[in-house]
Amino acid sequence: MYFSNNIRFLRKRKGRTQDDVAQALQMKRSTLSGYENNVAKPGVEVLIAFSEYFRIAVDTLIKTDLAALPESQMIQLERGYDVYIKGSNLRILATTVDSENTDNIELVNEKARAGYKSGFTDPEYIRILPTFRLPFLSRERKYRTFQISGDSMLPIPDKSWVTGEYVENWQYLKDGQPCIILTLDDGIVFKIVENRIEKSARLILHSLNPAFEPYEIDIKDVKEIWKFVHYISSEMPEANTENGQLIHEVRELRNEIKAMQLKLNL
Repeated sequence: MYFSNNIRFLRKRKGRTQDDVAQALQMKRSTLSGYENNVAKPGVEVLIAFSEYFRIAVDTLIKTDLAALPESQMIQLERGYDVYIKGSNLRILATTVDSENTDNIELVNEKARAGYKSGFTDPEYIRILPTFRLPFLSRERKYRTFQISGDSMLPIPDKSWVTGEYVENWQYLKDGQPCIILTLDDGIVFKIVENRIEKSARLILHSLNPAFEPYEIDIKDVKEIWKFVHYISSEMPEANTENGQLIHEVRELRNEIKAMQLKLNL
């Protein structure tokens, strides 16, 4: 049980003294000290009081070592994305951090994709993935980079590296949002999302390439969602020949109109 360590950790994180917290919870400072040092055992009413004060669910205060969480997950908790409070199913995100306890960006290349399908919750598997940092991304959010394959998302080329931001609450996904989605059936897919979770507990996935038909997936089959941030590719995008031809035709039409105007003015 992590309760004693957690309330001490949260108090210090918020820059509050034992007197501050004790006064707010209407208890003696010595009583609070007893809870923090695991000398006194809290009753149900005390657990609820601490939960309301720190705005962290009782289950989280008891079962989760908050000091061991990376900063990005602590910020999510403090913003109200606590799975116990929200009553949603618990989704475990295995992650790695650097020496400053800041999240790394793990790299899932094409060869690692098959293993990721079954090892995405395994800290040992995630630990062996290559990691890197991108200084222009927020330190307060969790990112992961996946190598995509195929041509369903052209003009984003095959073998591109797509970086996504971890999505905690899927209800807030916006229609038209590009996402990397992990399902146990299809593995990792990169698609444009149409959110039908509230209406039918489903997502409709669209490709950028019109040759590929959209399809539906049941939300219970989804394991992770990462919101598109950017992609990196070594390929130079092809010129848009259709637009080039259209521009050429417009210019020719303008020249013909100018020629007709000149004739009329003569």
